[in-house]
Amino acid sequence: MSSRKTDFQERKERVLGIVVDEYIKSTTPVGSHFIVQQYSLDLSPATIRNILAELEEEGYLSHPHTSAGRVPTQTGYRYYVDHLMHQIQLLEKEKARLHQEYAQGLNELETALDNASQAISEITHCTSIIAVDGWGQKMICKGTSFVVNYPEEQNLDKIRAILRTLEQKEQILKLINRDLEKKVSIYIGHEMALKEMEGCSLAVARFSNRGAEGRIAVLGPTRMDYERVVSALDYLCGLINRGI
Repeated sequence: MSSRKTDFQERKERVLGIVVDEYIKSTTPVGSHFIVQQYSLDLSPATIRNILAELEEEGYLSHPHTSAGRVPTQTGYRYYVDHLMHQIQLLEKEKARLHQEYAQGLNELETALDNASQAISEITHCTSIIAVDGWGQKMICKGTSFVVNYPEEQNLDKIRAILRTLEQKEQILKLINRDLEKKVSIYIGHEMALKEMEGCSLAVARFSNRGAEGRIAVLGPTRMDYERVVSALDYLCGLINRGI
């Protein structure tokens, strides 16, 4: 690839990353005017508009009819997760919260996991799910109240469908017990193969403690804060694996 093509690809990735990051923070479509005002990219407004149009044409962004801005598609989120996302450092108070909640129940693994599940749900503002091999259909699920914020629009039918699916433990366990290709595997929208969850994303990590193995998952909207979710899962699994 020529240096010119490489430079243009880097520009496209930078703009895509900005759109995803800003949309995750604000849930507001992101336009060229905002990018010019808020970011020093050394690119003209016309160039940024062209890049946004090309990203839309390639399927990474979509263009709501009621807005001049763009929003990420599931393809855009997938590219962001695979190529552009960075692992953030959790705040010290967030680390302390996870450590404290997990440590409080160390004498009983289920209590420790129950506490940690609640903490990670509150830190990520998403639903957390924990299952241990050998528990059968039993699982810990915290933060289901966050589901009301998952659909892009406040659609009661979609909210009910997500909540109903969370109650179907067999389906959820089958989902989180897939073979994981990465330390934290992420499934976006249709990748979960559950129609009711097409507007959601799921991050899953494996843990092992005291001879017990299991999975911790975080379920959120496709616009979930992937960097924070991955960092929280990675930190919590580290605590569990070390048996602190």
